[in-house]
Amino acid sequence: MCDTCGCSDGDVRITDEAHTVVLEQDILAKNDELATHNRAHFRASGVFAINLMSSPGAGKTTLLERTIQALDTPCAVVEGDQETLLDAERIKATGAPVVQINTGAGCHLDASMLHRAVHSLAPAEGSTLFIENVGNLVCPALFDLGEAARVVILSVTEGPGKPLKYPHMFAATDLVLLNKVDLLPYVDFDVSEFERDFRRVNPSAALLPVSATRGDGLTEWYNWLRRPDRN
Repeated sequence: MCDTCGCSDGDVRITDEAHTVVLEQDILAKNDELATHNRAHFRASGVFAINLMSSPGAGKTTLLERTIQALDTPCAVVEGDQETLLDAERIKATGAPVVQINTGAGCHLDASMLHRAVHSLAPAEGSTLFIENVGNLVCPALFDLGEAARVVILSVTEGPGKPLKYPHMFAATDLVLLNKVDLLPYVDFDVSEFERDFRRVNPSAALLPVSATRGDGLTEWYNWLRRPDRN
């Protein structure tokens, strides 16, 4: 059981002499109900909501800065961090509307947090809504926010074994962006090994090598965002 948010990757049962309470089912059921509401709202307004997930330092915010400036459609951002407004200030400098959610000790965003943030943000019809989740490869995978797509960003500096160590995260994604490929000559990262392990947990999701700083692969990323079936 997660010490900070109460979530787990299996049923959590608290038992006294007479009662067994299944906590996870109740927590996730309430979350999923509100996620369904969020999803219907996004579809009705033509908002393409993307849940961006990664470890801390994988390059989510740098990627968002470049993406917002490159896209020809309106963008809005929900920033999730345990503390500070640092990433929200960086996004604000791009001109995109942004709302910061500070989760405190919490290790992920949930559908209720997003619901409140979206009502405050009010993204324009037809816009792309980027949800930058808390940096964590475990808990965010368990919580549906109502997004249309999930994108995992992994930096080559993290090592290739992450899909097998964190299978829930990689099995649930629609796209993996393998970031910082400009550093491949300097780190011990075997791209073919990573892809092999990734395909063991997710045979169908797209995989794009990118560099958010140098620009490698970003045209393909922008084209993925513009695809006609995005909602």
